[in-house]
Amino acid sequence: MSSGKKVGRLAVAMNFMLAVFVAPGAAHASEENAGANFSFVEATIDDVHHALRSGEMSCVDIVKGYLRRIVRYDQSAGLNAVIFTNSAALEKAASIDARLAAGETLGSLYCVPVLLKDNFDTHDMPTSGGSSALKTSVPPDDAFMVKQLRAADAIVIAKTNMAEWAFSPKQTVSSSYGTTANAYALDRVPAGSSGGTASATAASFGVVGMGTDTGNSIRGPSSHLALFGIRSTLGLTSRDGVIPLALDRDIAGPMTRTVKDAARVFNVVAGFDPADSFTALGKGRREDDYTTFLNPQALRGKRIGVLRALVDTDDADPAVIAVFEEALTDLVAQGAVIVDPFNVANLENHLEGDYFCARFRYDMHVYLESLGDTAPIKDVMEVRRSGEYSPYIEGRLDYFAKYPADVSPAKLDPPCPEFPDHPGRQAYLDDVLASMDKAQVDVIVYPSWTNPPARLAHAVKEYLGDNSQLVAPATGLPAVSVPMGYSYGGLPAGLQILGRPYSEGLLFSLAYAYEQATQHRKPPVRFPAIE
Repeated sequence: MSSGKKVGRLAVAMNFMLAVFVAPGAAHASEENAGANFSFVEATIDDVHHALRSGEMSCVDIVKGYLRRIVRYDQSAGLNAVIFTNSAALEKAASIDARLAAGETLGSLYCVPVLLKDNFDTHDMPTSGGSSALKTSVPPDDAFMVKQLRAADAIVIAKTNMAEWAFSPKQTVSSSYGTTANAYALDRVPAGSSGGTASATAASFGVVGMGTDTGNSIRGPSSHLALFGIRSTLGLTSRDGVIPLALDRDIAGPMTRTVKDAARVFNVVAGFDPADSFTALGKGRREDDYTTFLNPQALRGKRIGVLRALVDTDDADPAVIAVFEEALTDLVAQGAVIVDPFNVANLENHLEGDYFCARFRYDMHVYLESLGDTAPIKDVMEVRRSGEYSPYIEGRLDYFAKYPADVSPAKLDPPCPEFPDHPGRQAYLDDVLASMDKAQVDVIVYPSWTNPPARLAHAVKEYLGDNSQLVAPATGLPAVSVPMGYSYGGLPAGLQILGRPYSEGLLFSLAYAYEQATQHRKPPVRFPAIE
């Protein structure tokens, strides 16, 4: 089938699928309360599987229920988190029901509805990267992580909005699909660039979400939406088939309402991929099962360093810092030993270091080539010349236009080496690890943001306190954000935990123990069960 025919069919399906398949009364589970013990709001992977095994719900029931929530709430509330739903989702659900009835063994994520950021390639849906220039681009195959999810029998239920080309950590605004709001406060930002995934997951439009993180974009939106998000060690996970921003910093991974769900998804998506050369760095370093680290007592005896340089800043909001200080108290109550302050050697020099390679145009050149003859553009700077972009990204496009599309950053004059060979980034990594060793700390903590979510109308002016940019991306180290409470009565805040290379198991364990002890996550009140 040609790409044009695919797009035509998708357009028809997206226009009519929800009305046909989730009309009131279409099936007994079209209402939220169809299952006596199952709630679509805050449902976990275990909840879905229990409902299926008990016979309380079918997979079709579950998918219909989430599609119904999207129809009921997303546009009417002004959230604009979901850009379109998957026309094949119910067909996949029906096939899972048939396989369950036949007693077949299914994948570990069977019937789990996944919300997928719009920069993950999908062979059956467009992938725009937030740009109107790629709005009808249907890639020839799935991204590596999407293949893994589908092989595990997860169902890609919808795609979510993102900041255009993933350029903005501040807000989620695309030229392809508009502006996404924060599910907890519709006049606030969800951060960027994975804000669509964050708000959709927080509002229970699916069970798990997938995002990407070049500097902030998993952990920042997760913090603003009371989710758990993980940026893994650079090299442990593949980025093949993900529209790039800076390939030597890009990471893809789960954003979920619980730590356990993220660990289950991570089991599926992490690991070596020959199509991503960076994963050779992590070959043999992935754990067999990250859920085995989920110990509610894991904080006992752990030494946790408080990176005060990212806490007591001039622009920190006292209300958010008060939430963070309470988090430290909670960690101590669970048996952790707090090392406060913890200092990273030469931190100020590293934060001011020129460690970023301006490789967007080159990486996009490689990506567009992967689309083959059907690629709508051949060079991302065609977007600049055509005017097909949101005004707020013009400066970024002009910056990247100075660099050639077909020359690797490592071959520029002067060269910008990739992470394993970058002297500044490796020195930063060495200083972090040496400082951790000296203080004998297991992990480092700080607020994911030292400020609450900015107001939508002042997204740029009120962009303050984004700590996610400052350590993990340059060093390649893993970090997670886990809900730590709320400021100003209901604006989420996240606790960031950063570890040594390939310490994802430890990060899952500590975040899980903290989550279980505090139970900070609460669903946004604007998106209740449909009665």
